[in-house]
Amino acid sequence: MERRTQVRGGWRGDMCNARFVGTELCAPSRGTLHPRATPVTSPFALLQEILVGKYGEGSKLIYELQDQGGELLALRYDLTVPFARYLAMNKITSMKRYHVAKVYRRDNPATTRGRYREFYQCDFDIAGQFDPMIPDAECLKIVHEILSDLQLGDFVIKVNDRRILNGVFAVCGVPESKFIPACSIVDKLDKMPWEEVRSEMVGERGVSPEAADRIGEYVQLHGGLDLIERLLQDPKLSQNKLAKEGLGDMKLLFEYLTLFGITGKISFDLSLARGLDYYTGVIFEAVLLQQDNEHREEPVGVGSVAGGGRYDGLVGMFDPKGRKVPCVGVSIGIERIFSILEQRLEASEEKVRTTETQVLVASAQKKLLEERLKLISELWDAGIKAEMLYKKNPKLLNQLQYCEDTGIPLVAIVGEQELKDGVVKLRIVATREEVNVRRESLVEEIRIRTSQC
Repeated sequence: MERRTQVRGGWRGDMCNARFVGTELCAPSRGTLHPRATPVTSPFALLQEILVGKYGEGSKLIYELQDQGGELLALRYDLTVPFARYLAMNKITSMKRYHVAKVYRRDNPATTRGRYREFYQCDFDIAGQFDPMIPDAECLKIVHEILSDLQLGDFVIKVNDRRILNGVFAVCGVPESKFIPACSIVDKLDKMPWEEVRSEMVGERGVSPEAADRIGEYVQLHGGLDLIERLLQDPKLSQNKLAKEGLGDMKLLFEYLTLFGITGKISFDLSLARGLDYYTGVIFEAVLLQQDNEHREEPVGVGSVAGGGRYDGLVGMFDPKGRKVPCVGVSIGIERIFSILEQRLEASEEKVRTTETQVLVASAQKKLLEERLKLISELWDAGIKAEMLYKKNPKLLNQLQYCEDTGIPLVAIVGEQELKDGVVKLRIVATREEVNVRRESLVEEIRIRTSQC
């Protein structure tokens, strides 16, 4: 595995599914672009008014700036709001896209948990008027594919619906003005017991103790289709329009997820709230259940590694005529995933590859700098990722050790005898095997060897 900056480059083809249009850092090869898609980028600095009021309590973490002209600016908090603004500005009503880029949050860093103030996110979004739950199911399928392929350990993808939550609050006697504050408190149930959540709900959010107790009967439930069926028969929720709509869509979603064969990793969890204000329907969050860290006293705790949901009203906030474009999307927390992968490598004492270089051009004797330059130029022209030490007469042992340390898999060695014979000695670093390869066949041999690494 390569170090963090290189892993990002390698992930572009894997994480950013070819079904989506690439944006900014994630432009895939020409052959993988969606035939009806247009690449999109978003600025890292925006007017404050664009971001304010979209994130609930998360707005406290927005980095606010002021440029020389006096305009109030802010660094982007996520990739979703800039995408919605892009759709509105360009009057786009249908698009599938992915986007890998940095976002900024004025948070308390915790590097062991993958929490930084500047970090990468990978977003997948589907915008357009489609039949219910089909795009939502695809987003969940993609998250399932990513976490399964990365083999991070056991995980669960929690799903809920803002309409169900709002219906719960309504039938429990919570005023509509307190729905969003109550949501932000319920969202803490994965970090603290219900008793503490209830205390904060009553003491800080002004929810009555009776209403809080009734809420507790619902938000501690989790399950699958059986729970959805049971709630559809609930005498109170079944009479609430929002809750009934949400439960109906949730049932449909689970039917599609069953067809995808991934319901074993999906949990309908009524405690999931997602604190962002712009969510309007289905919401989801992927959580790692446990880590395989036999060499560590404590497991790696990183919290959720992906989250998202439906935000049907966000585009309309930026459209002069208020025209809405239904959207659903998910964000993958790349830095959090790196924290797990890096600590796992550290625990296993596995060597970390720190470069994408395929071959080091080395010399066996002195005064062969010109020959090394000729050979490396041939390899570069052929598209081989090659490098050499910037010394006239490096020791062969030092060159080989450099490959060991950085994880370069091959060494192309030129020596006086090799030059006379018209060959290059190719050394496989992992096995220390050496073979003589005709100069004209070297590029093809390197391609074959590196494809097997």
